[in-house]
Amino acid sequence: MSKKPNIVFIFTDQQRPDTMEHADDPVAITPHLDRLATEGVVFPLCCTTAPVCMPARASLVSGKQVHEHGVWGFANPELRHGQSHVRNIRDSGYRTGVVGKTHLWGHGKGHANEHLEEMYDWGYVDAREATGPSESINTDSRYTDHLAEKGLLDPHRAYLTTYLTGQRRHVALPWELPPTNLPTEDHLDMFIAGLAEEWIEDHDSTDPFYLQVNFGGPHDPWDSPAEYRRMYNADDLPLSLTAEPTGPVSPHVHSLLSNAPAKLDQMSESQNKVMKSYYYSKVTLIDDCVGRVIAALEEKGVLDDTWIVFSSDHGEMLGDHGLIAKKVFYDGAVNVPCIFRSPTGSGGWQSKALVGHLDIVSTLMSISGAEPLEKTDGQSLLPLLEHGVSAPEAHHHRDVVLSEIGIPPAGFVMVRTEQYKLSVDALTREPADLYDMQEDPNELHNRVEDPELADVRKELIDLAPRVADMNTTEVEKWAR
Repeated sequence: MSKKPNIVFIFTDQQRPDTMEHADDPVAITPHLDRLATEGVVFPLCCTTAPVCMPARASLVSGKQVHEHGVWGFANPELRHGQSHVRNIRDSGYRTGVVGKTHLWGHGKGHANEHLEEMYDWGYVDAREATGPSESINTDSRYTDHLAEKGLLDPHRAYLTTYLTGQRRHVALPWELPPTNLPTEDHLDMFIAGLAEEWIEDHDSTDPFYLQVNFGGPHDPWDSPAEYRRMYNADDLPLSLTAEPTGPVSPHVHSLLSNAPAKLDQMSESQNKVMKSYYYSKVTLIDDCVGRVIAALEEKGVLDDTWIVFSSDHGEMLGDHGLIAKKVFYDGAVNVPCIFRSPTGSGGWQSKALVGHLDIVSTLMSISGAEPLEKTDGQSLLPLLEHGVSAPEAHHHRDVVLSEIGIPPAGFVMVRTEQYKLSVDALTREPADLYDMQEDPNELHNRVEDPELADVRKELIDLAPRVADMNTTEVEKWAR
């Protein structure tokens, strides 16, 4: 390559890393993501900075931990005036763009195009935004414009309104959700794939490009078209993790269980499998959309000049531990996919290294040759990627990762090492959960009170950020 490589960062919403064939899932249909894995390097132990949308996305754009940027729940409009990895990449000579969902601003009445200046502040020169599925009830975008032109907007919004109303009343059970009432080609994620194809085709500059392709799925509602649901036999799906745990239930987990949808803890095995099949079918829909992006790069003749990076903002509990969605530090919610495919496509291996979202950001900076962010905990993976599977550092990258979340009136911090995972109250620093991830990978035995792990507990607590060091009063405000 005579110029800097292009970068396409494909970013999904609420996707588990283990629901893909290359992750040894017995039923997942994900040929395009498996191709990326075969041609790239996979990091199965990648953790989100926050198991909820907006804080995680704020971290990815800024390269900062949650306690540093202050977005514990909803985006602060002042955040964009701080550092941005997109801005640095733009300033290093790249044409930058994004298609799909950014979730960097609060949704309400109005049109996404009203936020183009905000997107430019972040560094996106060409932003073609569509909101997430539920946000499209009230917020217009290129997607709702498209549906309105085809006479599909009213039925789309009626479907989502019925779903969300049922969710609030805990009567819309996830195994009862009908498929989308839209034609397959008009589903949100298919529309975003089309935006990506157009963006790539429209690029006629000799400058390299950095494009984020941000899909709305497989976030709920798990509304994939009927043709995708027919790809799965629910009887073939493995059951969610429902074994009885031991040890205390943390206040964090207790709060989520208390607010879980009614009957979720009483669903039958068949209902559990049907629910999971709906999620899997949306993962396969996303996989086909990823395939369209890869095909667009091939048709443009730039695949061999392009890095493809794939990840998600957080995972999905999918019934494990009696929970759905996220907002918890169990692996189902805190682990995210992480795949790097270089322009040569000469990967084909998995690294056991512990990595985090901010490492993805730092790696993007290294690939692009952009000015490093002034303050970030991210550590570039590029040396590991370049040295390959036989290098001594192939399976070790960092000693610890953090993940943080605000759940009014509290906040919680997770500290994860290769062996242990601890969560603490962000205000009091009282430990809530402690798991030995090597002996107990399913996180069934909370050993936070185990005297044998007293030294481990103290060491990990000392690694957790202190509220006094945070540049935000948001958690303290909630505590009042």
